[in-house]
Amino acid sequence: MAQPRVRTGVYPGTFDPITLGHMDIIARGSRLVDRLIIGVATNPSKSPLFSLAERVAHVRRETAGITNVEVVAFDALLMHFAEAQGASIIIRGLRAVADFEYEYQMAGMNQQLNAAIETVFLMADVALQPIASRLVKEIAQYGGSIDKFVPPQIAREVRERITANATDVAG
Repeated sequence: MAQPRVRTGVYPGTFDPITLGHMDIIARGSRLVDRLIIGVATNPSKSPLFSLAERVAHVRRETAGITNVEVVAFDALLMHFAEAQGASIIIRGLRAVADFEYEYQMAGMNQQLNAAIETVFLMADVALQPIASRLVKEIAQYGGSIDKFVPPQIAREVRERITANATDVAG
């Protein structure tokens, strides 16, 4: 008898930092596939607050309770990464119309690269739609509370990193 095919999905991002919006998409995406690979991208153009190794550790810690999730760092074309993981689905979260325009274009390009891998869009929970890692970092840099946007340990680590960076600049 043939073995059932394992449906593998990839949810890529920089996760700098991982937010409650990301966690929502991960939890919901993990129910759509047998195996969900969280691909933590390098993307130096975004000037990350945390190193790649730190971001991978953060995502692993925050997703530890989801049994079918694996976290893998990558520095490659998304479609090459998805192919290497044996993925048939790429999961992307949408917050607003602006996200859709960008993601729609990316999905079209990805389809041209490999039509066998489908892109699935998940709408962010309404309460989490405004959350963006970029905005979380900006709020924290100006001393605002980020506690309702990120998991508690991430909030502490963001504040510590921003304080350390400010001390390094001032010192």
